[in-house]
Amino acid sequence: MCKMCAAAPEPAPGRMQGTPSIMIVRSLFALAATLLVAASAMAQAAAPGAAQQDPVVARVNGTELHRSEVLAARQMLPAQVQQIPFEQVYPQLLDTLVTNMLAAQAGRKQKLADDPEVKKRVQWAQDQIIEEVYLSRYMRAAITDDKVKTRYDQFLKDQKPQDQVNAKHILVKTEDEAKAVIADLKKGGDFAVIAKDKSNDPGTKATGGDLGWFTKDEMVPEFAEATFKLQKGQYTEAPIKTQFGYHVILLVDRRTAPPPTMEEARPQVVSLLQRELIDQKVKELRTGAKIETFNLDGSKPSAAPAAPAAPKP
Repeated sequence: MCKMCAAAPEPAPGRMQGTPSIMIVRSLFALAATLLVAASAMAQAAAPGAAQQDPVVARVNGTELHRSEVLAARQMLPAQVQQIPFEQVYPQLLDTLVTNMLAAQAGRKQKLADDPEVKKRVQWAQDQIIEEVYLSRYMRAAITDDKVKTRYDQFLKDQKPQDQVNAKHILVKTEDEAKAVIADLKKGGDFAVIAKDKSNDPGTKATGGDLGWFTKDEMVPEFAEATFKLQKGQYTEAPIKTQFGYHVILLVDRRTAPPPTMEEARPQVVSLLQRELIDQKVKELRTGAKIETFNLDGSKPSAAPAAPAAPKP
């Protein structure tokens, strides 16, 4: 999220700030309905012998549902849902899993566990789980501190130096208000004092409009273009319009961005390392496998057409 997003208006008084997230949750909870069996297996594997720490959270016709199963189902939901506090999504997720258990019990009464379609889909789901567990265990064993350090060193070599600026801004609603701010600055007004008095940005108002250090791509284009054109100590002499309103910007300083520390870059470095290790493992598996592929109708691909003969002189 860009730093300029801090300038967005605050929620109306009394409005629940978590409401948009809940709407996302409700639209995605259907995914949990197909994951209960896998969630149960994962939960049992994750916490053997810890029944006293894994209370029953529901019973459906005598079948128990444990907290670990709800947690495991949550881990299989999209990342944006997992970021919502568990206590907030728990009632909805629990209700979804209870509904899933009721439907599964009804299906078992109809002997659907022996249905060929069910068996095929269970096999597919099992293959997916085995694949994920296989690759995750492979990566846990392969990603060592030494490999992360080596990949971090390469990561730094691959990074191009980036310009950073340190700036302040005053955000107002109208162009006339912005022009009035500029007029005050031309009369010798203190930028920080004016920002505290007139800025509508709740994230920077108290600190005199201070945005700290940022690169060009961290801000909305109009703001970034105007800021990076300024000289040190210079402010914009015309209002800068963005989706947030009208800005007056002061450039405090500029520098080349320092390289990220090992701790700062670790998530990105580990992600790069994971992709590289998976690519390496897939190539290894393919090299030792007999693979045959066919056309959509099941027929064998035709041989490559022969090269045309060279014309006779």
